[in-house]
Amino acid sequence: MKQEEENFEDDKKIVVNLPQGTTKAEVVIRKGEAPDEIEPKPPIPLDLEGMLGTTLEFITKRISEKDQINQKRCNIYVDREEISITLITNEDDEYKMGKVKGTLKTSAIYELFGINDKDTKWAPADLGMFMKMHRSFFPNKTENMSLVTTLMHFTATVNNTIERSMKENGDHTDNFAQVVNSNLPKSFHLKLPIFVGLPAEDIEVETFAQINGREVIFYLLSPAANDIIEDARTSVIDDQLDKIKAIAPDIVIYEV
Repeated sequence: MKQEEENFEDDKKIVVNLPQGTTKAEVVIRKGEAPDEIEPKPPIPLDLEGMLGTTLEFITKRISEKDQINQKRCNIYVDREEISITLITNEDDEYKMGKVKGTLKTSAIYELFGINDKDTKWAPADLGMFMKMHRSFFPNKTENMSLVTTLMHFTATVNNTIERSMKENGDHTDNFAQVVNSNLPKSFHLKLPIFVGLPAEDIEVETFAQINGREVIFYLLSPAANDIIEDARTSVIDDQLDKIKAIAPDIVIYEV
């Protein structure tokens, strides 16, 4: 080994050992404190969430990457109540483990109408105004206009009928029922997407009225919409699982 010595500040010396045969080398001398080293960090865990097709899309595009999709080290759990499919990758490696979840979510407009939601209560005028502003979801605009007009005047009609019935010593509950039956249509039709990413559905919606004194509230009910949601728990989920099995048959699939 070739050894060189150079003078350092304050008569200190630094010894540099160079490999045999080295004819030229550069020595960098830094003064002051050494810079802080960047601490090593663990890998960023995979955590994706999207629409129901997200899990299938991920497997389709990453199936060839063995460090990410090792079928023997992956599992899928299905939650039909939530209508979701979740993929867990690298299940036995805490640092590389990942999660990809796809959920079939109800659309914002469906939730805005409050169909089949017992907590969504509509005052007649509020419901009329809401339907007027969302007439694009009515396949029949004439039906929309008629329904809006009826709802906007509904409270006044009920109050007049109850007031008249009380003067005549009649049963205001029965009179209210007569107003509902005569003024409001039994049902109406909407065309809107029930789920995010799926086509719009033509559904029949019924109005259910309740009265408390002079206060009237409505609920919107649709057995047809409920059937579509229940069907999605089986048909839509099973369709996704069949496609996943065709691509990655060795991934364990289980229901929760």
